[in-house]
Amino acid sequence: MNVSTKFTYNDYLLMPDEKRYELLEGEFYMVPSPNEAHQRVSENLGFLLWQHVRENKLGFVYNAPFDVVLSEEDVVQPDILFISKERSNIITENNVSGSPDLVVEITSSSSSKRDKEIKSKIYSKCGVKEYWIVNPIIGNIDVKSLKSGLLETIRTYDKDEVLTSQILPDLKIDLREVF
Repeated sequence: MNVSTKFTYNDYLLMPDEKRYELLEGEFYMVPSPNEAHQRVSENLGFLLWQHVRENKLGFVYNAPFDVVLSEEDVVQPDILFISKERSNIITENNVSGSPDLVVEITSSSSSKRDKEIKSKIYSKCGVKEYWIVNPIIGNIDVKSLKSGLLETIRTYDKDEVLTSQILPDLKIDLREVF
């Protein structure tokens, strides 16, 4: 008999602070320190998103590490996340308790499969409206939108294009400023 242990948010809270972890479908994943390309792209994209959200008083933008508790068995630390002001009640002092409107994950060789498969499934199930998967090496962003309970890729933007969003209709990010 194969019995697997599913961990919960309470177990997650007991993990040491020296390392970053995510809890996906009841399993722990250590999140390694990001490399330079990841950090550069994260800062540039986060700043441009934050600037648009702030100027238009749309809500809140956060950068990792900040816990997002999606369920008892799913706790993530997206690289960037956006929560509309209408849904700001999910923001607590210690975490976000619920699904952000937008989640941005910047992939690495160690996280690519997890970001594209496991997290996409979890974000779909939990109702994230839009999910951007950023590849800092290739210089592109897959934009996924929630349709009938499933996040589907609506467009892949290359590093010389202008990214737009379905949930932030006036947003225009020149990806030459990101990559």
